[in-house]
Amino acid sequence: MKEKEIERLTKLKEIEKELYEKGFKNICGIDEAGRGPLAGPVVVAGVIMPENSMIEGVNDSKKVSEKKREKLYDLILEEAISYSVAIIGQEEIDEINILNATKKGVTEVVEGLKIKPDLILVDALEHINTKGIPYEPIIKGDAKCYNIAAASIIAKVTRDRIMREWDEIYPQYGFISHKGYGTAKHMAAIREYGLTPIHRKTFCH
Repeated sequence: MKEKEIERLTKLKEIEKELYEKGFKNICGIDEAGRGPLAGPVVVAGVIMPENSMIEGVNDSKKVSEKKREKLYDLILEEAISYSVAIIGQEEIDEINILNATKKGVTEVVEGLKIKPDLILVDALEHINTKGIPYEPIIKGDAKCYNIAAASIIAKVTRDRIMREWDEIYPQYGFISHKGYGTAKHMAAIREYGLTPIHRKTFCH
């Protein structure tokens, strides 16, 4: 690994380093993918990485190419002490709203972890039910915390794979390229073909 990359990862792990020094052992990063799209689920992922983990390329998922994310996904899951993923579908998003759907996903992720973390680092969410485990919201956490960045990659890859499957069922909408976000192409398809069962009705009125 190049020196520059080691430096970048070391900086990305500064928050965790301080926490390890305070005695925390298993730190779980949680992040979501898909809060903004007009279609498909919101996916929340949580991951506890080993203290010495230094996977080359781990970063906020938005800064990593799709091809690289797929590779990192496998490397992260291989190394993870524990991980968990929650998928909240569009019907539930319409029912309880996207913020509550995301919070529900966080609670499901915490329940799904096989190893209970000492602390949860979450990307900017507050007032969440973490089943009694202390948590710390970090603004732009996916760009500042190694564990949250790793979780952001798991969430994004999981959601992209779901949207690729939907693309095969509804090819005229172009889900494979925009993943359900409100691009001009997607809006034009909605105007032409109407809404599919995977569209969030509350986002598309």
